[in-house]
Amino acid sequence: MSNLFSKIYPPSITINHQKLQQNSSTIRCCSNSNNDEHSSTEHNGWILNSFPEKNLVQHQHGIVKPPRPKRIILVRHGESEGNVDESVYTRVADPKVGLTEKGVIEAEECGRKMREMIEKNDDDDDDWKVYFYVSPYKRGIETLRNLAKSFERSRIAGVREEPRLREQDFGNFQDREQMKIEKAVRARYGRFFYRFPNGESAADVYDRITGFRETLRSDIDIGRFEPPGQQSPNMNLVIVSHGLTLRVFLMRWYKWTVEQFEGLHNMTNGGMIVMERGYGGRYCLSMHHTKEELQKFGMTDEMLIDQEWQKIAKPGELNYDCLITGPSYFTHFDDEDKIFEL
Repeated sequence: MSNLFSKIYPPSITINHQKLQQNSSTIRCCSNSNNDEHSSTEHNGWILNSFPEKNLVQHQHGIVKPPRPKRIILVRHGESEGNVDESVYTRVADPKVGLTEKGVIEAEECGRKMREMIEKNDDDDDDWKVYFYVSPYKRGIETLRNLAKSFERSRIAGVREEPRLREQDFGNFQDREQMKIEKAVRARYGRFFYRFPNGESAADVYDRITGFRETLRSDIDIGRFEPPGQQSPNMNLVIVSHGLTLRVFLMRWYKWTVEQFEGLHNMTNGGMIVMERGYGGRYCLSMHHTKEELQKFGMTDEMLIDQEWQKIAKPGELNYDCLITGPSYFTHFDDEDKIFEL
């Protein structure tokens, strides 16, 4: 973990609202406007600091919630050694598989495109920043470090290594021929529910991504990405992860069905999918992506219609006419409609 931060943050830079003091044995929270330290207690020699970001700003008309980040940007890692040669997995542990030279270039290009997109759309708002969540796998960390080259230190609000964003577990060191058999069986059994021996199914990934989603929503609700009173609505959350994991994340976020998930295509290496805050405050894919782009990703007409609702809906609202979670499950409505027509 120290290697991750040393590449991006030298000592004495604010990370997650805490300042690592060089030549200091304690971690101190950011000080307030009066240069007083936030409340802390000592326990067994450790300085335990409070978490000021949990204290929502008190306004004369009541509690003011921090602004929701403008975007959640999903990034698939650049081309890895395993993408080129699957035999790598027989001798290198999956978490230690790194990027190829092409993968490094893809990650750098992803960073340039990301910055260009942010600056193009936020040209009137110069207070934008990026905050990263990253898979602990080597190819994820290397992708982060290379795409982050496009952002100077003042633009990076923080980074968090998140194990729940790891790749689907295929079962330790892999036997190449046996894996071919397993993938053929998966195609017959179903891509979502098939569990690899000593590994995971996509359904298992769904369970851990559900936990991460709740953490992410909590972080958004309390504005954990910047100090209290300094939160900007132009924050960009960047999730650097793996193809299947990111598809499952979208499935969980938008409540897509298993059938709809199995119709999705993988993102390209170093590719991005952008969830942008809509007019009502919810995150929507069609704010940034065209209909054609989303169809190429594998989204159906029903999913696209729901995205148009997401574009104008407010957080907490329900779409009672959603074709994904509503009438499509029931077959007897058609018969009732025919009776009413008579």
